[in-house]
Amino acid sequence: MIGALQGVLAMRDPQRLLIDVQGVGYEVEVPMSTFLALPPPGSSVRLRIHHVVREDASLLYGFITDDERLLFRALLRVSGVGPKMALAVLSGMSAEAFAIAIASEDASTLTRIPGVGRKTAERLVIELRDHFKGTPRGKAAVAVLRSPRDEAMDALLALGYKPAEATRLLEAAGEGGTTEELLRAALQGAVKKA
Repeated sequence: MIGALQGVLAMRDPQRLLIDVQGVGYEVEVPMSTFLALPPPGSSVRLRIHHVVREDASLLYGFITDDERLLFRALLRVSGVGPKMALAVLSGMSAEAFAIAIASEDASTLTRIPGVGRKTAERLVIELRDHFKGTPRGKAAVAVLRSPRDEAMDALLALGYKPAEATRLLEAAGEGGTTEELLRAALQGAVKKA
């Protein structure tokens, strides 16, 4: 899996970039927050990558900060939220502002993001509020996303499991433990079902 790319920014277009890494061009979709922080074409750039492999495509999503990538991955776990919606959220507000809105259960702020209606905003608050509980400010709130269960979920998604299936495997793996223990138990559960 691709976790980061460093190369020359060959082309930049809102939402999509072409990064030349030693002669190989990688097409990367990015939120507006990342796009606006990029240097001009021809400059060196390093992006954190979320790599999605599907039957019909291999997609790269790029982020200028780790916080943005963490938030993108957390958004993908919310039912009904796909990569396009997650990019729209990151394009519509900063990771810190999003964390504050979720921690304060402020769905109306989330509805200001283009494409996010009332029901989606409420679902985001309900499904993500535990990640931000007790940490009302941005950076600390985003850091909460790195629990062992979240890291195990990221690993299962990177292995190609669908979010619902990965959630089911982690629930069957039980509570607590390190990332490695949770991942091992989830994969053992998957093998038993096969």
